Amino acid sequence: MQLPDHLYAARELFGLDTDLAVKGFASGMDLVPEVDPAYQFQPEVTQAILAGFMHNKRVLVQGLHGSGKSSHIEQVAARLNWPCMRVNLDGHISRLDLVGKDTVVMQDGHQVTRFQEGILPWCMRKPIALILDEYDAGRPDVMFVIQRVLEREGSFTLMEQNRTLHPHKAFRLFATANTVGQGNVQGLYHGVQMINQAQMDRWNLVVALNYLPPDRELAILTAQVPSLAQGDGLRVAKAMVALANLTRQSHAVGDLSVLMSPRTLINWGENSALFKDLHLAFKLSYLNKCEASEHALVAELYQRCFGADLPLSDAATSAP
Repeated sequence: MQLPDHLYAARELFGLDTDLAVKGFASGMDLVPEVDPAYQFQPEVTQAILAGFMHNKRVLVQGLHGSGKSSHIEQVAARLNWPCMRVNLDGHISRLDLVGKDTVVMQDGHQVTRFQEGILPWCMRKPIALILDEYDAGRPDVMFVIQRVLEREGSFTLMEQNRTLHPHKAFRLFATANTVGQGNVQGLYHGVQMINQAQMDRWNLVVALNYLPPDRELAILTAQVPSLAQGDGLRVAKAMVALANLTRQSHAVGDLSVLMSPRTLINWGENSALFKDLHLAFKLSYLNKCEASEHALVAELYQRCFGADLPLSDAATSAP
């Protein structure tokens, strides 16, 4: 049985102010995520995820869209050389997809029925960190299947095969969600479900991943778009981050229907390098997602940050 066999210094790998040594794997295996050397770790979230890996805790990471919830778990796994798999719990994922089902195959020229296990038992038998993305969008029948394995040493009964599956000692379970199980309270995430509180209670650690402070967000933007890292580009990058934060403040008070997430901010930076046009990149990355009636407010925020007018279409400027 393959188990973590190497100690890593958390201070060195994640920049944490601690002498904690973290167990991982000495060498990479299949399904280990690629390391992003520019990734910015949030200390509290990182500590919770590390507790999940070190002590087999079930960790739920909650936060607004584009904050890097799944990426945070993947980048911790990448530095520990821990295989990782993501499953998106959209409305098309069924119980059979998770558990498995009987399939007809050809054997010695004859059709025979054989059980094909689903993604959940397949992962449980291996040293894999399974990430359940969009956890609050899962169907009720799927969620009750997951509830069986939320206990730390939770076994899984495959009724289709009359056997009980015990998880690999290096199997880990994580999830990401936009909400904390209370449904679409903010009106931002249509399609999410209210999560059974008995199931929420089984998550050992629930951590919130919020948007980063401006200086940390600037570091991410300039790392992802090197042309914004110095000189006039750095001045532009600071204005971009300032504008992103103004859209979030305006969204919080109900003036804007769409906020600029870190993902959108990076897209804007990448698109500006692609088109060599900051205005066009802004329009294609963010402005077109807003209602036409909001364009005037967005233009005002843009002018405040860049000291320049944002060219708007006639339709936008004449909107009521």
